[in-house]
Amino acid sequence: MALENLISTGIIQRDETPMEKEVVGQCRGCFSLADVMYFSKKGCEAVAEDEVTRRFSSEELLSWNLLSRTNANLHHVSWKLAAVWVTGILIRYCLLLPFRICLSVFSILLLVLATTVVGRFPNGRVKGWLSNQVQMICATLGIRCLSGLVHFHNRENKPQEGGICVANHTSPLDVLILASDRCYSLVGQVHGGLLGVIQKSCMRTSQHVLFERSEMKDRHLVRKKIREHIADKAKLPILIFPEGTCINNTSVMMFKKGSFEVGGTIHPVAIKYDPRFGDAFWNSTKHSMMTYAFNVLTSWAIVCNVWYLPPMVKEEEEDAVHFADRVKAVIAARAGMSVLPWDGGLKRKKVKESFKEEQQKKYCQIVIENGSVGNGNVC
Repeated sequence: MALENLISTGIIQRDETPMEKEVVGQCRGCFSLADVMYFSKKGCEAVAEDEVTRRFSSEELLSWNLLSRTNANLHHVSWKLAAVWVTGILIRYCLLLPFRICLSVFSILLLVLATTVVGRFPNGRVKGWLSNQVQMICATLGIRCLSGLVHFHNRENKPQEGGICVANHTSPLDVLILASDRCYSLVGQVHGGLLGVIQKSCMRTSQHVLFERSEMKDRHLVRKKIREHIADKAKLPILIFPEGTCINNTSVMMFKKGSFEVGGTIHPVAIKYDPRFGDAFWNSTKHSMMTYAFNVLTSWAIVCNVWYLPPMVKEEEEDAVHFADRVKAVIAARAGMSVLPWDGGLKRKKVKESFKEEQQKKYCQIVIENGSVGNGNVC
């Protein structure tokens, strides 16, 4: 706690000087043992304030929104504030929660029953139209369960058939919000539990591409299915979240290149939640789906803005990585988020050895260019 206070007051300030300038300025043409201090300092800065791992926890608010999960230190500041907080608990848990649970159960049952019935229809325009209506109605009801308020901007750029819609990812609610305004074919990870029931229901009436996170062979099959899907301009646009995991709505992390290798038109969508009314971020490593659903249902509301951005295509001689970075930058700029080059998979895995080797190679290059190796100089 004391370390966090020092960071917030600016007593500990991260030094953004690149390695090339600082190390070269110290060594002055020879290898210096003082170079060790540069890496030690960077290590201490990472421990004090890591710009990656803090993206996998809930966003810190400047002011308390009277939710017990956001700031426990403010509960007993004064009896007046405590009274307002208790009143808020009674409203959220005794009034809003029962109504939201009933509406949620009704929405899920409606989805399961309606998709079961529509799934028995022969393939054709009627089945497609009924499937789209069922999914959009159920998605709209799902948003109403959360007292959701969604502002859609630039609807003229809404994804078209045969395209690929990519968006930043904060929560499973992203799918619900986008599906309330337009039907999509989903590409994503297979889930169990309640989310798995919803996935299976949607699979009965429309074509979706689901895969296991740990099975790399499935990813090649996914890429093939995406190519086949976008080749048919009559099919629904595919919805993909290239980050591969939920980020806390403060930044956009690395987009996986697979979605940008298949060709076709990319329709970027930026989603930004307002954390003052409720935390939409799902920390899947800490909370189960049921715990997350309870937290969302007991929030004040879910408020967000959705921007449909102009379609983008890969330029000549542009590889998939640079194209993904260009799309990511456009989404982050529109939503007012920071851009990070790191892989969202760091939520579950350790840093790759290649990242460590990259820093080692960079330092070796600095030493070699200054001629210290050839001269045998050591300071």
